[in-house]
Amino acid sequence: MTATAKDRGAHSDIATSMQIQVGIITISDRASAGDYDDLGGPALKQVAQKIGWHVLAEAIVPDEIARIQETIRSFARQGCGLILTTGGTGIGSRDVTPEAIRAMMRVELPGFGEVMRAESMKITPNAILSRNLAAVVDQALVIALPGKPNGAVECLSFVQGAIPHGVAVAQGTPTSC
Repeated sequence: MTATAKDRGAHSDIATSMQIQVGIITISDRASAGDYDDLGGPALKQVAQKIGWHVLAEAIVPDEIARIQETIRSFARQGCGLILTTGGTGIGSRDVTPEAIRAMMRVELPGFGEVMRAESMKITPNAILSRNLAAVVDQALVIALPGKPNGAVECLSFVQGAIPHGVAVAQGTPTSC
């Protein structure tokens, strides 16, 4: 028996209508030490709330693989289906966010990073230096965004349309594919 178009639409409605629980992690040695105010996390929180997502958890951690991983796992255990990180995606010696995520992921979703870089290249040639990525960790979709607030918000907007379906699949919710 095959599903009708109406049946398939009902499954995809689950993904688009679900309330997404979000965790936001700012990854910065200086912000975590209190040397400057975190601007990236609050910018992402504002966008997430405007979209209609519920921000469940927030943290500022240093550029340390173990701390990044502990916070991602903690947020996933708390029920965050989407974890947004900001910072640590450049090429500096302390930029370790992609390494932290790759060491714990179940699967990487390369399309997210590809789209974020391609769209960002239209804004700045330095986008080619970014190591943005997305992956599934436990039952959460984790998206690593740039540390600059404008870059983080722009990159999130480039991939926003795929997020509800990605979260649904990561959490095992039936969808249309």
